[in-house]
Amino acid sequence: MAYWGRVVSTVSRVTIDQASFEPVYRQLARILREQIQAGKLLPATALPSEASMSQSFGVGRDAVRDALASLRSEGLVITTRGIGTFVREPATEVKVLHMSTGTRVAARVATADERQNRSLPEGTAVLVVTRPGQPDEVLPADRTVIEFGHE
Repeated sequence: MAYWGRVVSTVSRVTIDQASFEPVYRQLARILREQIQAGKLLPATALPSEASMSQSFGVGRDAVRDALASLRSEGLVITTRGIGTFVREPATEVKVLHMSTGTRVAARVATADERQNRSLPEGTAVLVVTRPGQPDEVLPADRTVIEFGHE
């Protein structure tokens, strides 16, 4: 998946409340999340650099990194080392798994082969579903919903 889209020079003029009990990285993640969900930041749009966001919002680079990590874990952005962070295409298909007794689900980061075979961005979490008598199923965590039902 190559993301070489538009670059956003500034993000909306929203400020971080340094006096808030909410950590600054969570505030920044919320601001960016809301802009993505409102369509102000479109898929394939490059976000400003960490240094630029740090300066614009008056927060440290660690706060920017933590905010971006949070958005990556939610599947909203993708970061390509040396290139930048981009808004990710929204999930068009979400797989729903119905769990039964004996099924085990474990979360981990995808291996390089899994990323390549499934066109997953670096750092994507996967769910490994193990069912008795069946081969393990590896699914992208941000595109999978697990439902537990009564038997």
